[in-house]
Amino acid sequence: MKISVVHAGLFKLDGGAMFGVVPKKMWGKIIESDENNMVTWATRSILIEQGDRKILVDTGIGNKQDDKFRSHFEPHGDMDLMGSLMEQNINPEEITDVFLTHLHFDHVGGAVYIDKDGKFKNTFPNATYWSNKKQWNWAMEPNMREKASFLKENFVPLQDSGRLKFIDVQRDPVKWMDNLDVHFTYGHTEAMMILHAQTERGPLVFCADLMPSVHHIGLPYVMSYDIRPLNSLEEKEALTTGALEGNWNLFMEHDANNEVCTVKKNERGRIVIDKIFNW
Repeated sequence: MKISVVHAGLFKLDGGAMFGVVPKKMWGKIIESDENNMVTWATRSILIEQGDRKILVDTGIGNKQDDKFRSHFEPHGDMDLMGSLMEQNINPEEITDVFLTHLHFDHVGGAVYIDKDGKFKNTFPNATYWSNKKQWNWAMEPNMREKASFLKENFVPLQDSGRLKFIDVQRDPVKWMDNLDVHFTYGHTEAMMILHAQTERGPLVFCADLMPSVHHIGLPYVMSYDIRPLNSLEEKEALTTGALEGNWNLFMEHDANNEVCTVKKNERGRIVIDKIFNW
C-alpha cells in the first residue's frame, strides 16, 4: 500500500465556529485569525494505491460554485486537487474509487465539475464513488442547520451517473477493502465515515471532521458545526484513546500546517499531542 497526500487548496472559516464553546482568548493562543475572525484551513485528501486500485479520500471544495459562495469561504492557495494529482502523475481517469467521508461541500465539492456545455460531470469518470445510505438520505433532506453545507449539485450527479455505491452502515466497523476499515460517527453529521488504513508505517486514521486539526485534540474543542456535540465528545475520546493504545497516526484533513500527529499522556493524565509530522 502506498499513501500520498493530495492538497486540494486552502479556505477560511470563522474561528469561533471552528472551536465552539472554547473562547477566543484560549484558541487565539494556538492559531491565528484575520481581522474578521476568519482562520485559514486546508482541504487535504489522501491517495491510496493498493493493487490495481487508486482510491481518493475526499475531494475538497472544487471550483464550480459562484463568486458569492466563494466570498464566504475565500478559497485560496497555489494548489488545487487536480494540480496536486497531476504533480504525482495521476490522471483523473486512473482513479478507481472515491471515498467520501460525508457530503458537506468542502469534502465532496471536487467530485463533480461543470463542462464547457454547462453540464455536471464526474471529475473521475471511471471511479466508483462511495457514501452510505444514512448520510445520503440526511443530505438529500437536510435540516436547517446543515442545509448550506449540502449542495446537491456536488453529489446528485454522482447518483445520476450510476457511479455511486453505498457502504453498509448497519455494520460498524466495516471491512471495506484489504487493509481498509470504516467506522461511523454521528456527532458532526449523520454517519460520517472515518477510514482506518493499515500501512507499513503503522495504522493511519483519516479523521475527517471528527478531528479537523491538531488544535482539536483537547476534548472540549468541538466545532459549532457539529449537530450532536456530546456525541462528538464521546467519539473524540474513543479516537484519542484508540490512538494512544494502538499507536495510531492521526491524519488531519483541515489543518493548514500539520498533516499527521500521534498522541501521548502528559503528567496530568491527559491525552495530548506527541509528535507532528508530514506523511
